[in-house]
Amino acid sequence: MKGDKPGWKELPEGALIVVPGSSEEYATGDWRTKRPVIDMNKCTHCLLCWVYCPDSSILAVDGKIVGVDLEHCKGCGICARECPPKVSAISMVPEE
Repeated sequence: MKGDKPGWKELPEGALIVVPGSSEEYATGDWRTKRPVIDMNKCTHCLLCWVYCPDSSILAVDGKIVGVDLEHCKGCGICARECPPKVSAISMVPEE
């Protein structure tokens, strides 16, 4: 994994993250099998993906979606599912 954060493989088996907010210290996105790709030409910046993302991996600046934090995204697909059907700006693609 890129960066200087330890990945999930460096955690001891059965490890707990007990300090609030400390999960940001770990690069947990490396177990993902699919990743979200946002088509910015379709995105209406409704922010539903941002609201529903359980990992706060959808990045928004000034009320506009600007990307995905792949270092923490686990590929659950909630963002793609919550994107309005008429828009379908987010697709899940296999991780390579």
